[in-house]
Amino acid sequence: MADYEQEVAQNPIFGKLKDRWGWILALGIIFLILGIIGLSMTFGLTMASMIFFGVLLLIGGVLQFVGAFKYKEWKGILWHILIALLYVAGGFVVIFHPALASTVFTAIIACMLILVGVSRLIMAFLVKGEQGWIWIFLAGLVSLILGVLILSHWPVSGLWVIGLFIAIELIISGWSYICIAFAARKA
Repeated sequence: MADYEQEVAQNPIFGKLKDRWGWILALGIIFLILGIIGLSMTFGLTMASMIFFGVLLLIGGVLQFVGAFKYKEWKGILWHILIALLYVAGGFVVIFHPALASTVFTAIIACMLILVGVSRLIMAFLVKGEQGWIWIFLAGLVSLILGVLILSHWPVSGLWVIGLFIAIELIISGWSYICIAFAARKA
């Protein structure tokens, strides 16, 4: 234990990670490969993510339902059961109609991106002249443009946007893990 504490004290950012940098590198490479594969099959990745989400809703609903009967004397039992049934119903809808679910989720994501973009643009103009305000402006502009682009191709964009976002996230995570691994190796 003392060796570990001494290692962390000498290199507080990476600690013993520099001894295990290969695992982080491997994880980064796997994420990067999965992201690249995901880019070539955004529709499939979108549908798979919707089905996975539906399964999670079903599991949550069943657990909620079981939990409702665990405390029979609780006054909120009927609401607990109603919530469980809504989870289960939502899970079935998402599982059996993943394309519909993905188009609805995509519309919500697009609207959120537009609202976030407008909010950031307003914030950027409020702090204009301060150091770094341009980054807030650019982030707002990118969010706004993404939201408008997604909505302009909706509902078709609902079939591939979520998969694209997941693939991009995997690629970015992969690259960041690869960079962390090499930085830990150098430390």
